[in-house]
Parts: sequence; structure tokens; C-alpha cells
Amino acid sequence: MSNLQIRAISAIVLGAVVLALTWLGGLPFRLMSSAMVIAIFYEWSRMARPRTEAPWAAGALGVLPEVLVVVFAAALLAGAPALYLLGLVVVFTLVLWVAGRMRGAGSWDAAGFGYAALSGLSLALLRGNDTPGLVAILFLFAVVWATDIFAYFVGRKVGGPKLAPAISPGKTRSGALGGAVGGVVAGLLLAFAAGTGNLVAVGAVALLLSVVSQVGDLFESWVKRRHGYKDSGFIIPGHGGVMDRVDGLVAAAFALYVIGWMSGSADHPAHGLFPT
Repeated sequence: MSNLQIRAISAIVLGAVVLALTWLGGLPFRLMSSAMVIAIFYEWSRMARPRTEAPWAAGALGVLPEVLVVVFAAALLAGAPALYLLGLVVVFTLVLWVAGRMRGAGSWDAAGFGYAALSGLSLALLRGNDTPGLVAILFLFAVVWATDIFAYFVGRKVGGPKLAPAISPGKTRSGALGGAVGGVVAGLLLAFAAGTGNLVAVGAVALLLSVVSQVGDLFESWVKRRHGYKDSGFIIPGHGGVMDRVDGLVAAAFALYVIGWMSGSADHPAHGLFPT
């Protein structure tokens, strides 16, 4: 079986599970978001820490990041208010930054916690447990997944100049453009099917999310290259780790959450994006 076939099968199975949890919303979706926080931080710290260093080797400061990640994931799972969760992100990130400086380990744990926590928080609060949240997440998935698919196939078919050869040699400018077009079209189709008005604004948001998702993909590639890894993990056949699969999604989710917060509220950002 070719790698492309393995990737396709894994994507279909994973997509079906994610869509089922998205449809359910509420606790099941928060459980997925919390698990994602833990998985992302695990893969981040696995890459960023010296390969010979175990978390417990540095005593209490060494295991502090894992403890704080679990505490945050538990608060997210329990459905804590947005401002409380955001406060935890700020405080825990600052604590880990100070702890990293004290250990002489730099700021990677702090950065990884912030990245993982904001990823799970954005997804969970966007979905919530109502119809606008369902539409917002499906819109996000449509844009990001279409961006990935179109970027991959247009890049392979058209080729041309590389997008960022020092970071991700396989990505091309034609693929980035094709991905953006595909993401906008997919987002508009989803919004139209959901009965959303003002498609011009929706198209602009879709374009922004498509660009942000590609930047998020490049960012994760930079982190892997910075630490000498090809894949962030190995849990998903054909794709690598969780970060490899959600790199663009979590960046776009945070962008959509901020837009929803500005137009709605921190606890119900989808209401500002897709009001009923």
C-alpha cells in the first residue's frame, strides 16, 4: 500500500471521528480538545527537550510543565469560562517561562504550553454546544481541509517556485495559491449551505483563515526543522503526529476565535460569526 493510500485512509477515519465529536459538541468535543492540548504539548516537548533528558530529571521544575498542562486540560474539559481559561494560559505560560530560565532550559516549555493551550481553548469555545458553534467549526474544517487538499494537488501538478525552501522544501507558491482558492470556495459553499448571509465578509474570513492555516503549517515545519525532526510523532499512520495533522487547523482556529470574540463574546465567539 502506497504512502498516499495510507494517508487517505487515516484521514478518512480520523475525519469521521472528528466530525462525529463535532456533531455531538459539548463534553465530547471538549474531551477531544483537552486530549489535543496534552498530545500537542507532549509532541512539542518531545522535540524541544534534549533527547537524553527525562522530565523528572530536574525534580519538581522538570515535571511542572506536565502538571500545568493536565490542570489546564482538566479546566477546559470541565467547561470553565473563557476568561478563566485565558487567565490560566497567561499565568501558566509566565510560570513556565520563569521555571525554564531557572533551569537554564530556555523558553520552549512556555512556548509549547501557550501553543497547545490556545489551540484547544479556541476549538472548544468556538464549538460550544449550539448551532452557531457547529456551523463555525464546520466552516473552519471546510476552509482548512480544502486548503490542505488543494495546496497538495495543485503544488504537485503545477510546481514552480518554492514557497519557503529553507523551512519546507516541498511547498510551492502555486500550491499556496491553489490552497487559498480552494479554502475560500469551500468556506463559501459551507456558509451558503448553512444559510449564512453576507458572503463577501465570509469569503474574506475564509481567505484569512486559509492564509493563517498555511502559516501555521510552516511554523510547525520550522519547529521540527529547528530540532531536527521530520515528524512531530508517529501516532497517525501516514501523517506522523497530532501536530503534523492539526498544525494549520489550530492556527486558523485561534484566528477565527479572535474574530468571533471581537464580534461576539469570549465565551460564545460563534454567535458573532454565525448568528442564528
